Amino acid sequence: MSGNQTNIGLRTRDIVAAYTLLRIVVGVNYFNHGFVRLGNISGFINAMVERMQDSFIPEILVRMNAAIVTPVELIVGLLITIGLFTRSALIACFCLMVMLMYGITIIQDWSTAAEQLIYNITLFILLAGVGYNTISIDGWLSRKRTQKRPVDTVDRKQESVTRFVKNFSSLKRSLFD
Repeated sequence: MSGNQTNIGLRTRDIVAAYTLLRIVVGVNYFNHGFVRLGNISGFINAMVERMQDSFIPEILVRMNAAIVTPVELIVGLLITIGLFTRSALIACFCLMVMLMYGITIIQDWSTAAEQLIYNITLFILLAGVGYNTISIDGWLSRKRTQKRPVDTVDRKQESVTRFVKNFSSLKRSLFD
């Protein structure tokens, strides 16, 4: 490289910072979706029933699904915000979005479906990048477990791999010689 060129690559610490901030924003969004409805869950359920009245989905199913939206949003939102059980919370959030996407496309509300796709793409980015979730409770717990792990654990794993390779090699020789 010449003296005038600089390396403009992605740096891990910047990816970690971006991941953390995106995770927190998404978590707060889902948490507040649930939190603001806590005082009026029945109103939310009734609004969903009214919105889905022209669909073929039975009212009881609409009511059951609408009843779980608020607590799921609240719980996954909190977990995503603080970074606890992040992978599981993101998968649960994706499952919620599948249910919501199904309902919204049944009534052919394509503009809302397009908005939900943005949520899904963001969830995809967070789930795909969960390895960068180091500034979180999950990251802290992982570092704590690593510190408590005995040093010889790595040696035992290496011994196990070596033993497997030797056994596989001798089995291969006995089969093909």
